[in-house]
Amino acid sequence: MHPNPIFRGEARARCEAFARDRGFGVLAVAGDGAPLISHVPFLLSEDGTLAELHLMRSNPIVRALKAPAPARIAVSGPDGYVSPDWYGVPDQVPTWNYVAVHLAGELELRPQMELRDLLDRLSAHFEARLLPKTPWVSAKMTPEALERMMRMIVPCRMRVDDVQGTWKLNQNKPDDVRLAAARQIEAGGVGAELGALAALMRGD
Repeated sequence: MHPNPIFRGEARARCEAFARDRGFGVLAVAGDGAPLISHVPFLLSEDGTLAELHLMRSNPIVRALKAPAPARIAVSGPDGYVSPDWYGVPDQVPTWNYVAVHLAGELELRPQMELRDLLDRLSAHFEARLLPKTPWVSAKMTPEALERMMRMIVPCRMRVDDVQGTWKLNQNKPDDVRLAAARQIEAGGVGAELGALAALMRGD
């Protein structure tokens, strides 16, 4: 997380809501050498205390989970480069604006009997956002195909002990300077989800 506290003042509830809405992040667990990393969809409970996910059985993280282990899920949001020319004031430097939330806690494997329910809830969470499409459900699969697929993955759960967020949106600049940069980002910047980033910079 960014060391400047001005970028870390958002309430935990907003950070949780952001992570819950995104529902996709980078899971990191300590390994013998470099950290073990996996990109995962997840469900965050309404009270923000549990993150549920699944992993391929062959994933090195699964092999590392002989016992519950410390883990972190990093959830990225919109981001973009900010040119100092856009501020309209002298003596500025380039920077990068972004939103990121980290969920930290203890990750554990769960009994295989919990997998079907997790898959159904995970797909329902995202399918509901595709309306008016009729939601996909696992019952559409033949039992044999579903069983074959489920043998390849394992359910996991992380108890969330800490939530940290960085919302780096030029809060350290005067309003007119920040809004000038937001206009340029939206007009043709470099990054991801630039319209959303500009809206956050404006406070929309």
